[in-house]
Amino acid sequence: MKVRILGTRGSLPSTNPQTHRYGGNTACIEVTNDDQLFILDAGTGVLKIEDETTTFQNRYDILLTHLHIDHIQGLGFFKPLFNPKNEVHIWGPASSSRSLQNRLNRYLSPPLFPVHFRELPCEKVLHEISRSSFSIANLQVEAEYINHPGPTVGYRITNGESVFTYLPDHEPFLGNRGWNLGKRWISGMGLAYKADILIHDSQYTSTEYPTKIGWGHSSIEQAIRFASEAEAKKLLLFHHDPNHTDEQLEYIYQSYAGFKSDELEVELAIEGSVFNLR
Repeated sequence: MKVRILGTRGSLPSTNPQTHRYGGNTACIEVTNDDQLFILDAGTGVLKIEDETTTFQNRYDILLTHLHIDHIQGLGFFKPLFNPKNEVHIWGPASSSRSLQNRLNRYLSPPLFPVHFRELPCEKVLHEISRSSFSIANLQVEAEYINHPGPTVGYRITNGESVFTYLPDHEPFLGNRGWNLGKRWISGMGLAYKADILIHDSQYTSTEYPTKIGWGHSSIEQAIRFASEAEAKKLLLFHHDPNHTDEQLEYIYQSYAGFKSDELEVELAIEGSVFNLR
């Protein structure tokens, strides 16, 4: 199983010389296993895989954590959707008010997008998920709702030996007092437990976070504490604030060096980086 980071930025793209090192594309992760490719979220980073899609079979799986614009704004530009020979499975969180298709229709239709979702020529298969477990190729996927505005799920993916967890937009609890509640009451803890690689929201500094409680994002301090409580082995700090330059990210990262432990490896997620799991 190979994990490639195609978009690290949160909220909106921020591609300029000051964000070149860590990346300016919005959330997208490519996972390949044998001859199967699937995608976690379809931010602007999804455009980076277009030149490679011909090396895989004609089935593609797109796993959406939620439908905020920065996680689907690349969807309508994903070339396999325009090939009638392709079968594209889109997985997304179930809602109590509207179907997944109705919610995607709102974005993929005028005036927000020139092409209607129904007009995309590929064979589309939509899956609404909540607390779900399913298989894609030889990978087992677990999903469950996590704390973020609107229906949002996180994913835990295993190949039988290694675990990869993806929680890009996540606030484990509101404020900083929830650690005393115990692990079972902390959002996403089961998904992240003993993950070999955990990609986790870390949009804010501890100074920025107090004015944004309830927005559904974590501070770097919270992300490191969460990963430690989950006994994860490697944490990739993700969903970089679009207003944070590379220089600021590195300064912020260094300021939290004291929160890290010998058991947890912590890095800033870098667009284009690749991780191989057994």
